[in-house]
Amino acid sequence: MKAIIIAAGDGSRLGNLTKDLPKPLVDVNGKSIIERQISTFKKNGIDEIIVIIGPNKDKFQLNDVEYIFDKNFHEHEQLGSLMAAGKHFQNDIVISFGDVIVDNKIMKQIIESTYDIGVAIDLKWEKNYENRTQHPKPEADLALIKSNKLTKIKKNLDYVENYQLGEFLGIVKLSDNGCKLLLKSYDEIRNDDNGGFHDAESSTKAYLTDMIQELIDSKIEVKPIFISGKWCEIDTIEDLKSAKDMF
Repeated sequence: MKAIIIAAGDGSRLGNLTKDLPKPLVDVNGKSIIERQISTFKKNGIDEIIVIIGPNKDKFQLNDVEYIFDKNFHEHEQLGSLMAAGKHFQNDIVISFGDVIVDNKIMKQIIESTYDIGVAIDLKWEKNYENRTQHPKPEADLALIKSNKLTKIKKNLDYVENYQLGEFLGIVKLSDNGCKLLLKSYDEIRNDDNGGFHDAESSTKAYLTDMIQELIDSKIEVKPIFISGKWCEIDTIEDLKSAKDMF
């Protein structure tokens, strides 16, 4: 099993902290976000780690990882950055945003999933938004779930009767078959970039959530991996303070 970390964003909402420093390298109590991610992967038996980098790539000096420079990071969004590592989409892989920290308990739950395409979901997500003003609830990536399948994933979803509603952590696990399904679907949409793509203006400007919705709409099963444990996304100064309190 291998891990792919998407670390090619600019982290603009952290202000001066990320003016010249990639967000995954921001310090959380003596260790950077990405060092904490790598440590959690390795504690759970994942030693092959690929890091997709973009702005200020020279700042990354970590050992025992493979770097992939997304030379087109300024032209596309998150999905395009992820696909810069497309050659690694084989066997079991865990994909993670570069600004998410999870504890070992959660990582174990994700790794042990046997779905072709599994998406980490927190059903108790609303507690994460108590007193969180810089990143309010409408900005959460949410998923509607019915009969243990994702039916919709996007921001600002409401509860629907007989459905579960949870927050997407920013972590996906793919089997070898799941890798093939995602690559095939991506090739199809990449060759038809003629307008809006789910919540994005085009497939070039798409996020991972847009790709997940494309899989769902194509009748490909996307399953929730329900997690419990400590985790946080670090998008703002407020989030960083919460991460330091938590970890």
